[in-house]
Amino acid sequence: MRNIVNYIQRKLSVKLSLGVVVFAAVIFLAALGFLFMQSREAVRQEAINRATQILDNTSLHVTGILNRAEVASKMTEWLVMRHPDVPDSMFVYSQGMLLNNPEYYNCSIAFEPYYFEKYGRYFSAYARRDGDSVRTRQGGSDAYQYFYMDWYLMPQLLDRPCWTEPYMDLDVLTNTKEMVTSYCRPLKDAQGRMVGVINTGLSLNWLSHTISAVKPYPNSYSIMIGHGGTYFVHPDSKKLLNQTIFTATLEKPDTAQSGLGHAMQRGEEGMRQLKVDGEDCYVFYKPLGTTGWSMAIVCPESDIFGGFERLQRTVAAIVGVGLLLMLVFFIRIITRQLTPLQQLAQEAETVASGQFDTRLPDYKRTDEIGQLSHSFGNMQQSLVSYIEELKETTAQKASIESELNVASNIQMSMLPSVFPDREGLDMFASMTPAKEVGGDLYGYLLTGDSLYFCLGDVSGKGVPASLFMAQATRLFRTLATQQMPPAEICTRMNDALSGAENPTDMFVTMFVGLIDLTTGHLDFCNAGHNPPIIGGGEQHGEFLQMLPNVPIGIVPGLEYEGEEIASVKGRLLLLYTDGLNEAENRQYEQFSDERLLDILHNTHFDSARQVIETLKDEVERHRDGAEPNDDLTMMCLRVS
Repeated sequence: MRNIVNYIQRKLSVKLSLGVVVFAAVIFLAALGFLFMQSREAVRQEAINRATQILDNTSLHVTGILNRAEVASKMTEWLVMRHPDVPDSMFVYSQGMLLNNPEYYNCSIAFEPYYFEKYGRYFSAYARRDGDSVRTRQGGSDAYQYFYMDWYLMPQLLDRPCWTEPYMDLDVLTNTKEMVTSYCRPLKDAQGRMVGVINTGLSLNWLSHTISAVKPYPNSYSIMIGHGGTYFVHPDSKKLLNQTIFTATLEKPDTAQSGLGHAMQRGEEGMRQLKVDGEDCYVFYKPLGTTGWSMAIVCPESDIFGGFERLQRTVAAIVGVGLLLMLVFFIRIITRQLTPLQQLAQEAETVASGQFDTRLPDYKRTDEIGQLSHSFGNMQQSLVSYIEELKETTAQKASIESELNVASNIQMSMLPSVFPDREGLDMFASMTPAKEVGGDLYGYLLTGDSLYFCLGDVSGKGVPASLFMAQATRLFRTLATQQMPPAEICTRMNDALSGAENPTDMFVTMFVGLIDLTTGHLDFCNAGHNPPIIGGGEQHGEFLQMLPNVPIGIVPGLEYEGEEIASVKGRLLLLYTDGLNEAENRQYEQFSDERLLDILHNTHFDSARQVIETLKDEVERHRDGAEPNDDLTMMCLRVS
């Protein structure tokens, strides 16, 4: 027994094994959740079976009523064509149709104009139900020319019996209206010519009550639509004949409801889940025989799953209270067991605050807490050593950053910050490195009426590029002082920076130009650099077409070829590196040549400085906080 107690005291895992009860609770909840899922599916399936059975029964009932209308009309046709020359008998037949079929609202046997000459142009034996009796009268007049009504024209045009879309029937004797749909059967003589139509009307109000009488759930309701999706039956009377099943989707598209409407139009049968008037519903639909109509039963989910969800909430509340009680019970047990661990955590906070020499307690335990205390002591010693090393590393990094700042200041001092203050010359340039130091360069030298200028981009970035840039800048100023043409300057620089003098195989693209400020004559050489933009007026500009040349530092012994422009007076000249047109935003989209030209074309500039600063602002706006992907250097000048 004593050995068992010692084992429990040494093994923290044994103490925490009581947590298995929590795991058992998780298993219990999972099983209960699975049971609820199965129960919900069973409730759903029972609702589907129940609604489908009611829909089938209602559909059979309605189809039977419609079929009786077709059979009765066919029998009446046979009676009419036995005595087609006895007009008075037509009233007997139309009245008999309603007396034998109490579901129908009215019946008319109408003939072609002047079929019975003594009655004139119109003859229609019209019978209408009035309470428990049936009244008959002669229909048709100049005010009601039935020849042009849908119920008369449709069987004639289709040459077969058919059901009409609902319409409002007006009784001129009682001045009452009733919404009806009619079964129309053409009357033909022995030669096959149409002589009239038997029209049997069914009251939509009666049909709606018949269909809606049976509900699978308290808040469920039935609808019926015609060929075009028009509502024949709907609990909202404002939608009858005025709206279709697609009307609600016109203002707020709903693919689910549109799909339901199309399926019902196609005569399909089935069940769909969708939102109806903002409520989740199950819709069961089925076609009505050969009429082309379709009916549906709409059952809200709240009705189907109402009882199930109430039970679910009750069980969830019981389980929640039980788990809460279990939580309180285990908190008390585990807290008592983990008191030493809490003390160790407090000591760890002290160490974390910077007091690394704090003495940690020794619990003299052999279980996991004792092992953790020993490991934490070792970690404390390692942390002290690491912090000392981190201090040294931080100091070295600060020294490197300081040296980089000095290098950046030296590099920027090598580039001109003051530009010629000479009448007729407007000049400005700037360089913004992507890192602490960069590889772009620009420079100028004004000797008398001659202005040498250059702008270049060294391959790569950082310190190596800045050193190569310093060499190129020094060479340009030295060679320009000797008043060499731009092509010769590029040739001499290439000789000095290529071959054995360039073990790292770095190179620089450069544009070197020489302007005679009195004549505006421009002599230039482009060594693989971006084409400058030269203006064709005060503001507009285009890319300068130039001969292709290899960047400086690649091919030793190369003779560079120069070009010239007779005069650039009054024309803006913009030189830049690809840090301008290839600047990228967070989506890696470039600033682009097109955007650069668009800004120059549509912006008025008063000075070269304004051109440079405007473009820098546009690049920053385009980056939208993204890190610069390359050095940005620009030079703008104009001789007036």
